[in-house]
Amino acid sequence: MTTRKLAARLGVQSPTLYWHIPNKAALVTAIAEAILEQQFPELTAPAPEERWQEWLIGLAGRLRRALLAHPDGARIISASQLSLKMAAFSELAMATVVGRGIPLRQARLVVLTVLRFTVGYVLEEQNGPPDADALDGFDLAAYAAARDCLEQIVHGPAAGG
Repeated sequence: MTTRKLAARLGVQSPTLYWHIPNKAALVTAIAEAILEQQFPELTAPAPEERWQEWLIGLAGRLRRALLAHPDGARIISASQLSLKMAAFSELAMATVVGRGIPLRQARLVVLTVLRFTVGYVLEEQNGPPDADALDGFDLAAYAAARDCLEQIVHGPAAGG
């Protein structure tokens, strides 16, 4: 949506928006923060007895629900440049994984992969189903197994059985 269309929907002139928000990037970031705030009013570390892998998968599931709750939620989050909530999300995930003994480099790869996979997966979901002809011979059930993919990312190949 353009800022002009947004202003029209709000019943104001486009310059009025910039009285409150300096530019379109700041507007997108503010919308992203609002989307994330609904699912993540607080970010909490896992309990000491909770496995970090399950906690991280659960966090990714909450992120997915937050994005799916809004049309173009994933597109907005991916376009947001300076989301403090996403930064806090990443920081907590990194601190948790490193705190459980995973080397920093590996923890960074796991956390970034989980976050980017989740946002990318929701982008695909929000694009709608593919054309019926494109599905000919394609196993959509196998493709749609987001939880299985996250298990592979977090637990490694051994998670597959």
